[in-house]
Amino acid sequence: MRRGFSKSFYTIMAAQFFSSLADNALFIAAIALLKQNAAPEWHSAALVPIFALFYVVLAPYVGAFADSMPKGRVMFISNIIKVIGCVLMLVGVSPLFAYSIVGLGAAAYSPAKYGILTELLPTSKLVAANGWIEGLTITSIILGVVLGGQLVGDKISPHLLAFDFPFIDTGIGSAPEAAIASILVVYIVAAFFNLFIPHTGVTLIPVQKNPLDTMADFMVCNRRLWQDKLGQISLATTTLFWGVAGNLRYIVLAWAAVALGYNTTQASTLVGAVAIGTGVGAVAASAWMKLDRATAVIPLGVAMGFTVIMMNFISSPILAAPFLMIIGGLGGFLVVPMNALLQHRGHKLMGAGRSIAVQNFNEQACILFLGGLFVGLTSIGLSAYAAITIFGLLVAVTMFVIGRWHRHNMNFHRAEVEELLKLTRSDCR
Repeated sequence: MRRGFSKSFYTIMAAQFFSSLADNALFIAAIALLKQNAAPEWHSAALVPIFALFYVVLAPYVGAFADSMPKGRVMFISNIIKVIGCVLMLVGVSPLFAYSIVGLGAAAYSPAKYGILTELLPTSKLVAANGWIEGLTITSIILGVVLGGQLVGDKISPHLLAFDFPFIDTGIGSAPEAAIASILVVYIVAAFFNLFIPHTGVTLIPVQKNPLDTMADFMVCNRRLWQDKLGQISLATTTLFWGVAGNLRYIVLAWAAVALGYNTTQASTLVGAVAIGTGVGAVAASAWMKLDRATAVIPLGVAMGFTVIMMNFISSPILAAPFLMIIGGLGGFLVVPMNALLQHRGHKLMGAGRSIAVQNFNEQACILFLGGLFVGLTSIGLSAYAAITIFGLLVAVTMFVIGRWHRHNMNFHRAEVEELLKLTRSDCR
């Protein structure tokens, strides 16, 4: 792992690890809380799009906010917002509303988390850095989902409920509530690491006083990235990947319940299996892929789509975990080089924070759209098998179209694409 990364990079990784760990553990705890409250099934499915809501609504502003002050401070403020959302859920506010507040913190956190990489590191290390940060994020997803499942399970929750503060009545009386209280501590640890992220020395860009000017600036940035012949391909790929991956997390839980008879704690380990595969694929991509060859991974997206559909034929717990790891591995190897290419083009075109905000807007809008579609279909009785088929076909067909799109660019805009690749290779030296 030692490739000349600074101590600051490892501090960023630690902060990201604990923040993501808490996000994913809270997702499982929120599902358990909804089930305890006998909420309709679509409420649990709605957790995914509700988390994405503020990514979309505030996209024009969080990027500008991230570029207006040191990004370590932005990450600290964002984690405090997550703490507030967690507390709201703990004191009895609707889990959907409280989880949307956590999503608000995540929306503000993301442009700073990724944007600081382009400020801190040379272009030649972006793929490797993305591989490690994504690998660590995936590790936190694995542990977070498993942690959430165990915290609400029968083995750990009795011990949490038995713990009591002297002279203080916390009002915590159920396994999901005890889990949420434990997760709150993890958010505080993440905020602590944020305090040690240094200012990179990059010139700060003040937030425009008129919100309409900020909106107009964001729209210009969004259009600029979609018009870039490399940016549009990488943005389309990452938008699709995260749109599907964000919802696949819940779909795997629903599929495990009907295909394998798993409860929430057991099914959470299968979400971890997907994450393990994604982490392996991410690290492999960081070692083998070059930034100017990122588009070569597009065919893996088509393969991933058809592999997702094959989940419908898995009914053995022995086969389930390895198969889900393969799906995750394809996804990890696909998204890391494309994500690095997108960051590079965005940083060149408009600045780190703004480019990540544009990326988040598109990716989270896709999560919101697909999640809303899934919630609607779930409310009318869509089975997990049908959802898997729809999502798999969506990935395969869309990635095929993206591949044709890139070939069109190479055929009719070859000079422009080759000039961009030349600049990319030059920056990597």
